[in-house]
Amino acid sequence: MILDKYLLRQFLPIFCIAISMFVFLLLLIDLFSNLVRYLNNEVPFAMILKISLYFIPKSFSYAMPISLLFAAAYTLGDLYARNELTTIFSSGIPFWRFSVSLIIVGLAASVFSFFLDDLFVIPTLKIKNDLSRRALRQPVNENNSNIVIITKNGHLVYSVDYFDHEKLVLNGVCIDEKDENGIFISRIRASSAVWKETFWELKSAVIYQYEDNFLKIKPMPYSTAYNEPPDMFRRSAVNVEELSAKQAGFLIKDLRSAGQPFIQAQANYYHRFSFAATSLIVMILSISMGGRFRKNIMLMSLFSSLSVAVIYYIAEMLSMTMAGLKYIHPIVGAWFPVCIFIILGAALLWSAKT
Repeated sequence: MILDKYLLRQFLPIFCIAISMFVFLLLLIDLFSNLVRYLNNEVPFAMILKISLYFIPKSFSYAMPISLLFAAAYTLGDLYARNELTTIFSSGIPFWRFSVSLIIVGLAASVFSFFLDDLFVIPTLKIKNDLSRRALRQPVNENNSNIVIITKNGHLVYSVDYFDHEKLVLNGVCIDEKDENGIFISRIRASSAVWKETFWELKSAVIYQYEDNFLKIKPMPYSTAYNEPPDMFRRSAVNVEELSAKQAGFLIKDLRSAGQPFIQAQANYYHRFSFAATSLIVMILSISMGGRFRKNIMLMSLFSSLSVAVIYYIAEMLSMTMAGLKYIHPIVGAWFPVCIFIILGAALLWSAKT
């Protein structure tokens, strides 16, 4: 317990300095990558500052794994350089036991990372992107147009030109109805549809139906039958990365029931959970690589830990690409690199010299 507290006292200040440095660096990279466009569009300094502030949670999320890796490698390397670990190991304490407190920190960081992304990063990043588009005079919510929703097991198809998610209004509505055999029954066209708590109220609607083998058009009578919730149109108008885990799950369910492509969205949904384990993985890898060098310990620990982490990110990118292309199942694409590198890190940690 005393050694655990001592190790954490050595680790936490380095981690705080590292994550502050990396967050600041990411903010500068984002600022300078857009600075020319900000100047060309005469964006006020207050707006630039506001955009940067909303990018802080995402920067923190990006910086956490690499900061943990850096802090763990630096802390252990410093202890090796000062010969403090030699004293600890001579007392019979194995390296993996001495590092348990850091592994617990990595596990806690993974759990924290998931909830941070779900509750703060996603909404603030969306606000940041919207503010940036407005400042640069780019279209906002461009994904809210040309929406197609298939419901009732394919019997009802909504085509919407634009969905105003703030006013809950569908503009340019076309509703096709088919029977069990996929044969056309009717088509409804309306200039707009307004959500009335439990149903869509169609405006200036007409209906096309066959009567005596002739397709006839007539005014659409008032109806409360069209009651698909607004969230269905809202979720279909955004990317899964912009939704919370709960909403992303509903999106996949909607896409599946609507007969639309959902594999990529499902892979990204599972990746939301697996990516949170990155903090734990880089911590285990950093610790396990720290006990394998006798010369230039600190430098070699940092370099080897970073190299293995890069390999992990590449493996994760490749597996997600294969999942998106349907070569492997989305669950496998999201979790296979995580499982492999946790096993690899645990094996390296167990076999580390003490």
